[in-house]
Amino acid sequence: MATHRLPAAIRAPFEARTWREFGYLLLGLPLACLYFALSVAMVAAGAGLLITFLGIPVLAAGLAMCRGFGAVERARARVLLRLDVGAPEPVRGRPDGGPMAWMGAMLKSGASWRHVLYAILHFPWAVFAFSVAVAFMGWGWSLFTYPLWQWVFPLYGGQDGLQLYGDRTHAFYLDSPFEIAVTSAVGLLFVLVGPWLIRGLAAVDRLMVSGLLGPSRLATRVTELESDRGVVVDTAAADLRRIERDLHDGAQARLVALAMDLGLAKEKLAEDPRAAARMVEEAHDEVKIALRELRDLARGIHPAVLTDRGLDAALSAVASRCTVPVSVQVDLATRPAPAIEGIAYFTVSELLQNVSKHARARRAWVEVWRTGDRLMLQVRDDGRGGADAAAGSGLAGLMERLDAVDGVLAVDSPAGGPTTVTAELPWRA
Repeated sequence: MATHRLPAAIRAPFEARTWREFGYLLLGLPLACLYFALSVAMVAAGAGLLITFLGIPVLAAGLAMCRGFGAVERARARVLLRLDVGAPEPVRGRPDGGPMAWMGAMLKSGASWRHVLYAILHFPWAVFAFSVAVAFMGWGWSLFTYPLWQWVFPLYGGQDGLQLYGDRTHAFYLDSPFEIAVTSAVGLLFVLVGPWLIRGLAAVDRLMVSGLLGPSRLATRVTELESDRGVVVDTAAADLRRIERDLHDGAQARLVALAMDLGLAKEKLAEDPRAAARMVEEAHDEVKIALRELRDLARGIHPAVLTDRGLDAALSAVASRCTVPVSVQVDLATRPAPAIEGIAYFTVSELLQNVSKHARARRAWVEVWRTGDRLMLQVRDDGRGGADAAAGSGLAGLMERLDAVDGVLAVDSPAGGPTTVTAELPWRA
């Protein structure tokens, strides 16, 4: 624990990250030589044999081999660089096409050719990175520790006293205390600079691995959209279940009881008109309660005030139901798309519910404005703070909903408050 109190420049030479990245650069040279030699040989042989039938399978095999090299490099980056890069999109031929379909898909795969490009480009870079890293680390530590091993140079007795073994006119010796101290100081400089140089070299390797050996941007975007679609479907299903539960446990149950009461009142109408009148009056009160529940449920699905008058009026209505005074400021020249407007409304509504239930605040503020092609929402309160989306609260679900439409939710809530939640949504007219 004491090492964390030292400055980063002093800690760096002894940190595990430095030696992991140094090991990555050392191992990179022999692997790069292997990748370069085999990939160039296979691709060149395949290209040269394209005039015959053998060129296609040789070239496809070379591409498959390079993809295997990429798997090794991703694993090596994951262990030594702590860089987790996903596998590129797999090669899929037609199920009924056989080997020829697979070879055609391999030749048309952009990811396969990126692996070949990595094998070719990584070789000169690995030579450079290896040379620089070994030179800095080797010279740095050897010069820094020179006072510990300079005794290996033997001395002999001569007419002028003890001298270093050898001819001083043809060799360079550092034997005086001043020279030894200067040598160690220069070595210390190398030792302190070396880790940062290694991190810079490793950063280039990170870029090469993530840019050439990972999935393409299109494939990554497709994966994100598939995940977002799953979130949207799950959210919609949860909302439908909530609406069904509210209808079944609330308005539906009340209407069933109302129908039974009216039936009893009908039977007593001839026998006891006064009791029947009381029952009808009670049924009338039940109708009012049922209508209020249905209005609240409809407001939870999509409030009419939002459709008719926009965010300003709808958010003011939400703020009026909050348990603390809320100041609402909406600065929008035009209205966004209904879908974005609805998400903005429900985002602010849920955040104000959190203020009412958990914040213990005295006041809250809601601001809505547009910046470029983004709709910005901000809800602030002067409560106790401590809101954490990572704790599995409603904020986490809200983050997932916003992410499904390329939105962002940022929470700033230190212990003791205040809390500021900023949401960003794409502006769609």
